[in-house]
Amino acid sequence: MKKLFAILLISITATSFGQFRPSSEKTWHREEFDERQFSWGYFLGTNLMSFKVVPGEEGVNEQGMIYLRQENKMGFSVGLMGKVKLHDNFDLKIEPGVHFAERSLYFGNVASETDSVRAVKSTYLDVPIMLKIHGDRWVNTRPYVQGGLGYTMNLQSNEKKEEDNQDAMFRMKTHNFNWQVEMGVELYFSKFKLTPSIKGLFFFNNELVQDNPDTPPYWAGSLKSLSTRAFVFSLKFE
Repeated sequence: MKKLFAILLISITATSFGQFRPSSEKTWHREEFDERQFSWGYFLGTNLMSFKVVPGEEGVNEQGMIYLRQENKMGFSVGLMGKVKLHDNFDLKIEPGVHFAERSLYFGNVASETDSVRAVKSTYLDVPIMLKIHGDRWVNTRPYVQGGLGYTMNLQSNEKKEEDNQDAMFRMKTHNFNWQVEMGVELYFSKFKLTPSIKGLFFFNNELVQDNPDTPPYWAGSLKSLSTRAFVFSLKFE
């Protein structure tokens, strides 16, 4: 993650400096972008998702240590953007996207090594509405921050499945809600606008679906709640 962030930062810096010439030759690209009432684009990115874990009584040992351990893999994000200009420094945005994520949960209270691991694959369809606040444009760059609320549908939730963790089926809720905050720098080129950005995404609700009553409390029964939190690194094109 640190290496990815360093590469992203270097890319942003190099691209930004590449936009400038000596002061007598500065060229302002795509000035009409700032005057449009409506605009659209798309984004590509990578994400790192993890769970905020609240253990139950069965989820901690005698020393108070949590049995659950998690490993998280980098995922992929892609989506569209729509913008409505409200003011010179304020925009209303909608950014529907799809986030693919994979997380592994290791339950230390399960004796069998095979049964102690649950691979949790998620495909989140996310529809956030964001308020964007940006500074004044400086030649071909413009910083911004934005935040808002989102509805997220987990297309791989398994919520309606009758099988549970006793059958190696980890279940989560399909419908979820989150809040998001993002920052980035808009870079104006001669033919398009590129925006490197970093976003934090945090679920409000508990995503965990409890196991059936006759299932031992080793897996979902050892937890009170699981809530996704994520960081998304994106390149946006308009």
